[in-house]
Amino acid sequence: MVVAGRAYYDSLAKIGDIPADSPVSKELGQVLIEISRTHKKLNDSLEESFKKFHKEIISELEKKTDLDVKYMTATLKRYQNEHRSKLDSLEKSQAELKKIRRKSQGARNVLKYEHKEMEYLETVSSRQSDIQRFIAEGCREALLEEKRRFCFLVDKHCSFTQHMHFYHSQCADFLKSKLPGWQEICSDATKVPEKVRMMIEEIRTPGSTPQPSPMIERNTTIGNDFYPHHENASKVPPAPAGRAYTSPLVDMFNSPAPAPGAASEKPSSAENSDDPSLSRSTSVATGLNIMKRQRVKTIFPHTAGSNRTLLSFAQGDVITLLVAEEKDGWLYGEHDSTKVKGWFPSSYTRPLEEPAEEKAFVPEPSPAPIRSVSSVNLVEKGDVVLPPPDYLGSAQTDRRMEPSKGTAVRTPTDRAENTGPKPDVNGIIKPPFLSGENPFATVKLRPTVTNDRSAPVIR
Repeated sequence: MVVAGRAYYDSLAKIGDIPADSPVSKELGQVLIEISRTHKKLNDSLEESFKKFHKEIISELEKKTDLDVKYMTATLKRYQNEHRSKLDSLEKSQAELKKIRRKSQGARNVLKYEHKEMEYLETVSSRQSDIQRFIAEGCREALLEEKRRFCFLVDKHCSFTQHMHFYHSQCADFLKSKLPGWQEICSDATKVPEKVRMMIEEIRTPGSTPQPSPMIERNTTIGNDFYPHHENASKVPPAPAGRAYTSPLVDMFNSPAPAPGAASEKPSSAENSDDPSLSRSTSVATGLNIMKRQRVKTIFPHTAGSNRTLLSFAQGDVITLLVAEEKDGWLYGEHDSTKVKGWFPSSYTRPLEEPAEEKAFVPEPSPAPIRSVSSVNLVEKGDVVLPPPDYLGSAQTDRRMEPSKGTAVRTPTDRAENTGPKPDVNGIIKPPFLSGENPFATVKLRPTVTNDRSAPVIR
């Protein structure tokens, strides 16, 4: 019972810890914890009472029973021996008396036998009285021994009952002093604290701050892999002061910078495009694009220290970027494993290479409607440059409008000249499999000829 009670009140204390942060149930949780502590204290006192009962009654009875068994066995044996001795003496005297009486019959000297007969009669009578007294004393001693045993048992239980009476009186006084306070807290389940009532009134009263855009809420429901372009600035802590430390080993994970000529030819070829239908088609198709959150993989470990706005990670961890813009070498993201958010140096990471299986299920920007794709060579379909979605945030739309102005179909000669990897915003070249581009975009496919009417028109 004590063990079960202790386990129950431990569980009750854990339940009381649940509403520790609740504005309405915090006091009730504290009451549950106090009730648990009170009953555990009384339970411990009850355990001490059980130990006292076992020590003063059970153990004493066991020892007393062993001693009494030995004492009663020895006393019975002594009584039986003494009783047998007295009984033998009486029987011997009675036998002698019978013998004297037989001799006195027909004898000449009758007075002589009468005198001996009187002596044996007194002896027999004395021994009979002695046996009766012995039996009476034995009965008295046996009854007294029995009473002493029961008195011992009753006295021990009276002592324990007095102890339990003191225990229950102490428990009653202790619970009587605490019970009214507990009942007062839980007397009205509809009563709301003043602070909570004021908080509800503030929520109910319309404020001057406008509600967030439904576009942001819709983007947040897409999933963790897709993010809105309008991040809530109040949830993102400010970036650390100063530029982030750039590791000298970061060049080991990047290729040498590209030639300036190759990078400058790409926009010029796009500006000279004369296909207005493709530009119109791609602008219509941008409404169906869904942007995916960029994920990076750490190449060096980083420790935040005492700064709570920084993010700690180990080498090889994956981080999802929550703010796409880099601020003085710092990026803001969320750790995929620990779900902790914070700033970290951009030079400590590199873009995450996603498996081919994931790329197959990720929706990619649609280059153009079907009617526009037919005007493009199927071999060069992977070289179409797309603008970003124009229905998201204005800040990032403006920032990405510059590359979208040069959207065009590159000729095979232009594609041959720009076969090298394109540099990123920092001027650091990245291989195609790290920058997210198609590594097979420069492969020229052989035209196919079919005999049915579904064959594509090859020009």
